[in-house]
Amino acid sequence: MSDFKINTKCVQAGYRPGNGEPRQIPIIQSTTFKYDTSEDMGKLFDLEASGYFYTRLQNPTNDYVAAKLAELEGGTAAMLTSSGQAANFFAMFNICENGGHIVASSSIYGGTFNLIDVTMRKMGIDVTFVSPDATEDELNAAFKDNTKLVFGETIANPALTVLDIEKFAKAAHAHGVPLIIDNTFPTPINCRPIEWGADIVTHSTTKYLDGHGATVGGAIIDSGKFDWMAHADKFPGLTTPDESYHGITYAEKFGKEGAFITKATAQLMRDFGCIQSPQHAFILNLGIESLHVRMARHVENGQAVAEFLEKHPKITKVNYSGLKSDKYYEIAQKYLPNGGCGVVSFEIEGGRAAAEKFMKALKIAAIETHVADARTCCLNPATSTHRQMTDEQLEAAGIPAGLVRMSCGLEDKEDLIADLEQALATV
Repeated sequence: MSDFKINTKCVQAGYRPGNGEPRQIPIIQSTTFKYDTSEDMGKLFDLEASGYFYTRLQNPTNDYVAAKLAELEGGTAAMLTSSGQAANFFAMFNICENGGHIVASSSIYGGTFNLIDVTMRKMGIDVTFVSPDATEDELNAAFKDNTKLVFGETIANPALTVLDIEKFAKAAHAHGVPLIIDNTFPTPINCRPIEWGADIVTHSTTKYLDGHGATVGGAIIDSGKFDWMAHADKFPGLTTPDESYHGITYAEKFGKEGAFITKATAQLMRDFGCIQSPQHAFILNLGIESLHVRMARHVENGQAVAEFLEKHPKITKVNYSGLKSDKYYEIAQKYLPNGGCGVVSFEIEGGRAAAEKFMKALKIAAIETHVADARTCCLNPATSTHRQMTDEQLEAAGIPAGLVRMSCGLEDKEDLIADLEQALATV
């Protein structure tokens, strides 16, 4: 499908039925798979043959959808996980273990910030957070001899900062490590980080990729471009024999194109079992089939809402990279020429108390711990998704206590604006 446009890939990529086979991706709802001989199964365990033996590691339904995502992002291999958190953890832990160090943007989703700053620190992994607006000198100063990767989000949730992917990729590669980008908000429809130098892309498929608030899931896509053997001393897990898997050296056996995902499957999925269910993968694929159509409407609604809020006297600040007044407008024109997403964040005069009163008055937008699906929703991150962060951490991440994050769905934009207007009148 490489010769086709991305709109066509959303519908057709990943699964091509043969003569008389199901037109829709089949749901292989089975934990196990039958083989005629132990020798046949042994070849699978030795990674000498392709196939399936236990759904905790891999499942055909999941692999069809993963293959579609690999095509959409321009990667060579991909895998589905049980959640976006699992995807980010697997992507980082696959190459950064006890004694390693991560350079990460400070402006990332609160759950991911906590994963890196608290949980992974408990595992013996250090981290240095840098501003998404860091200069090249500031970025380079964050690296250590034991740095294994750089992590950031294309559009940060919920601060909506836009990352300069090329700048972060340049710094990562200068220090011999890969750049991992969470591309959840723009999706591959509006940005493909691999084209700008990213090495590994992750997603919370729970968001726009599903698009209907129906399935929790995550995904990891490998660009197949990072040369692990060229930096063998930094990544022994990929470049030396894995004694827990028959002494395989992943980078030698599977090359740049397949080593990362194969190791993540053979080691991490084997041991942690964070598999996405085949049912969820099937529903996810249904969402992806309309992704290219939906994202255009999300962007249209987000732009309209942002423009309305920017002019309202009770709004002190609006974050949306589609606004010419936005700090990230110029960089968004480079990375997101067709728009970013439908998420708008803003501050209401009166702070947290005013934000809470405003949200209670909304009639269309529901207060939800969710974002990026067909229905408009909103929340105050400081009291929900980011409540584990201190006020200092919130400020560093660009998330003031009174900030409201609104995810514009697929409703009529005039109705959304009318709902905002009446809710603001109560403040």
